[in-house]
Amino acid sequence: MDSLSVQLPGLKLKNPVMPASGCFGFGKEFSQLFDLGMLGAIMVKATTPEPRFGNPTPRVAETPGGMLNAIGLQNPGLEKVFTEELPWLERYDVPIIANVAGSTEDDYIAVAKRLSKAPNVQALELNISCPNVKTGGIAFGTDPDMAKALTKKVKDVSDVPVYVKLSPNVADIVKIAKAVEDGGADGITMINTLLGMRIDLVTGNPILANKTGGLSGPGVKPVAIRMIYEVSQHVSIPIIGMGGIQNAEDVVEFFMAGASAAAVGTQNFVDPFACPKIIEELPELLHKLGAVHISELTGRSWKKNERLAYYRP
Repeated sequence: MDSLSVQLPGLKLKNPVMPASGCFGFGKEFSQLFDLGMLGAIMVKATTPEPRFGNPTPRVAETPGGMLNAIGLQNPGLEKVFTEELPWLERYDVPIIANVAGSTEDDYIAVAKRLSKAPNVQALELNISCPNVKTGGIAFGTDPDMAKALTKKVKDVSDVPVYVKLSPNVADIVKIAKAVEDGGADGITMINTLLGMRIDLVTGNPILANKTGGLSGPGVKPVAIRMIYEVSQHVSIPIIGMGGIQNAEDVVEFFMAGASAAAVGTQNFVDPFACPKIIEELPELLHKLGAVHISELTGRSWKKNERLAYYRP
């Protein structure tokens, strides 16, 4: 599938499709269903310095266009991730993108410094956009100066390229994107979840114990497309797009908006075979669009005087 191979800073991908962080754990459950080596990369679950048990339950609620989650960055902690989870993934020939989270700058720096030394970690995803924790997280992702400063500090200690995960819960996402680029980010991943809420009609209380949660799934896709379209025209670093991807057509739409790779999140819960199916469908779709290589599609929605040769129905 040479038509699908993608090269990004630190990442040589056999295809541009990967599971999004938080929707795939560390891959063990999915490894019982298909060969993880067929994936373009794996974005593993967020890691914090110490183990986190997450928010109280209930912390997931379905919505007509997807789901709300308020997991709260539940994870086994840096030591276990480094000594157990990441080594287990070494059996697969697939790049690992490690998600770095924390409450303070020192947290982020400590996690990034160690995870970047794992043999199979080829890039870091700096999570400055989680809406479900009370400290850190999204606080760094809503202020351009804080985002830039944290990006620079993480870059200074990382042995691998750093991709920064952006929040859609901001007034001007382009400003944040330019700030992290100025801070030295090698790439951007976007978007994280939109802040939302559901209310129980019987009790009159929010369904989630955390009250609010992050909205993901098909309902957020138009927002993700719009934001990638805007950001990609103002930065020179690549974007890994995510937010409501269900099929190969969605991946192509993200590319045309300006993405250079795509991550599948909530759809993994709907269909555990979502990523393999999309990878299988993409070559035929490219053929129908008259594209030789998927990279031809990046930014096609805003690049002038560049049209696909033809469409094969």
